[in-house]
Amino acid sequence: MKTCLGISITDKMIKYAKVQRNNDNKYSVTSYGVKFYDELKLNSTIEQIIQETNSASTPMSTNLRDNKYYYFNIFKIEKKDYIDKAVQTEFESFCVDNRINKETVAGRYHQIRICLDDSEKRRIMYSYTTRTNINNISKIFDKYNLRSIAPEAIALPNLININPNKNIMIIDLDDKTTVTTLIGGNLYSVDSLEVGMKNAFDSINEKENSYSKTYDVCKNTTIYTMEAIKQGEMQRETENEYLKYIVPELYRIVQETQRLSTQYPKIDEIYLTGYGSVINNVDLYFQEYFKQAKVEILKPFFIANNGSVNIKDYIEVDSAIALAIQGMGYGIQSFNFKTNDILKKLKDLLNSDVSTLSKNGEEISFKEKAQALFARIVNGIKGAGNGLKSESKITSLDTSMIVSLIVVMVIIVMFSISSVWVSKAITDKINEAEQTITYTKSQETLANTDDSTIKNKTQDYIRYKTKLENTSSAIEEKRSRKNQITNLLSKIAYTIPKGVTLTSIKNTEQTSNSGETIQHIVITAKASEYEQLAYFKAKLSNAEILENVVSTFGEKSGSDVVATIEGDLTSY
Repeated sequence: MKTCLGISITDKMIKYAKVQRNNDNKYSVTSYGVKFYDELKLNSTIEQIIQETNSASTPMSTNLRDNKYYYFNIFKIEKKDYIDKAVQTEFESFCVDNRINKETVAGRYHQIRICLDDSEKRRIMYSYTTRTNINNISKIFDKYNLRSIAPEAIALPNLININPNKNIMIIDLDDKTTVTTLIGGNLYSVDSLEVGMKNAFDSINEKENSYSKTYDVCKNTTIYTMEAIKQGEMQRETENEYLKYIVPELYRIVQETQRLSTQYPKIDEIYLTGYGSVINNVDLYFQEYFKQAKVEILKPFFIANNGSVNIKDYIEVDSAIALAIQGMGYGIQSFNFKTNDILKKLKDLLNSDVSTLSKNGEEISFKEKAQALFARIVNGIKGAGNGLKSESKITSLDTSMIVSLIVVMVIIVMFSISSVWVSKAITDKINEAEQTITYTKSQETLANTDDSTIKNKTQDYIRYKTKLENTSSAIEEKRSRKNQITNLLSKIAYTIPKGVTLTSIKNTEQTSNSGETIQHIVITAKASEYEQLAYFKAKLSNAEILENVVSTFGEKSGSDVVATIEGDLTSY
């Protein structure tokens, strides 16, 4: 049975899950949870988690933070050694171009068998971070059995039964949004967006003054879709005071994710995870914008929806469960940044002081003890051969000396074998280097040919690019206006006071003196009292829903007062 404790660390919270896998390949989560901490108590909080889960001797897996990704294509190469060299050469060139000291960074790569740009090439995903970052993570788990340090975005696909015929996106709604994309069942890219839930979380925390309470607010908040608004399923305005922080951030994430999705083939399935996924109906909110894909909250594939477990609790620790599975040796292992300590331990052994031994506090030189031990053994053999009883006896100290001699002899033999192996390896590497040079020259010739072809197509490309940019600009402007109106209606629904009824909403475009197109909104509303209309106008202005808000004085129409309120649509 395999067991691993997955620990996911962010700037404000730690998610953990202890996962077991039995001989029947069935998974189970034995303990899990979420803890909040401040920066000075990170180590003590992790110690507490390890003690609470009884995991001091359990293999562990944690996440790599502050890593970056670099993508490039290489020609198809069958031998792994050649691939390693080509990747290393490309990354060294990248470091030079971006003024990165390659000695201060560590990287791992994954070869993707498909390349959307060229079927004759392979796509390389290269992840790198500073060696200092890796060392800091390793120090936290220095006295424990840490098996894996891997990016969360790489581990999250471990939770899905991947269909090779579908394209999938996993959207991690965290401080910054990370999108993991799988094309045809293959990991294709990890994209970090500049938008996320951090602003909303921090704004709520300013009022609650507690990360734990803020997290509970998110869990108890419900996002209302346009369909729910039409059917009158909204709660009272006082129960939605935090939506003004959450909705705009989710809207920005949706917008950026939509732009990103246009770079890939049609996306069939979208999974949401991260602390933003605990918001009720967030999957329905995304579904309204991604109508061609199936959107759902990410949950581990082995968790059955049978009522025996609280699935929402497991969803909260998705990342920790994924890391635990990664630590068991499943998933893509090439992104494991955990360094091997075997060479360090061997070096410490070889540097240990064996020059003297001691007995009863008196030091005995290694050479003297070896000579005395050898003479005693020889005398004992001679005495036995003559039928005499040897007066020499091998003491416990002699036994330890024999063990020491054997260890030294083994080390000498190991070094001799290693020297032969290293010599052979150097010769092989020289031969491979010559083959690589030959291969590189042939690829250089092909590259020159491709370069000539590219230069001949430059003018066509520029013309097509200009047309595409103009078309894209028009499409984006149309899409932005459509989404702005949807967001406006949602905000008005949250803001309108009781007793006020809207009779019409018009969007009239106007052109400013600078030539900019402004969407001017004209709202006709009625109420039994004028004060209610004035209150509605004030709320539209104070909530920054409309700019330059003005209204008529209101006219009596039967038992109601009718007024017209106008303003410019605020951009988000």
